[in-house]
Amino acid sequence: MVADTPPIFSKGFEMHTATVLQYLKKHGQLLDSEIASATRIPLPDVRNSLSDLSARGEISRCSVTRFNDGKAVEGMLCRISGYIPPAAPGRKPGTAGS
Repeated sequence: MVADTPPIFSKGFEMHTATVLQYLKKHGQLLDSEIASATRIPLPDVRNSLSDLSARGEISRCSVTRFNDGKAVEGMLCRISGYIPPAAPGRKPGTAGS
């Protein structure tokens, strides 16, 4: 009976997705592992939420490999789609000084 099968994603998953999205909006570009440790959401749940957000076009993500003490660590680097960070304060190249 296909009609009686439960949905693939539970309500808890949707709640994690909203939490992950809000965290990215507040803190900018982050690794999946950074989001997981800061929000205390298990890494597999964070990755599922990021996949859902990416499929909906709400975030941009890319796979990255970082090396910690010579050991490769795979992860996802994510940010809000279409977000351009504000310019840093201070002098800019090409501006006249006088």
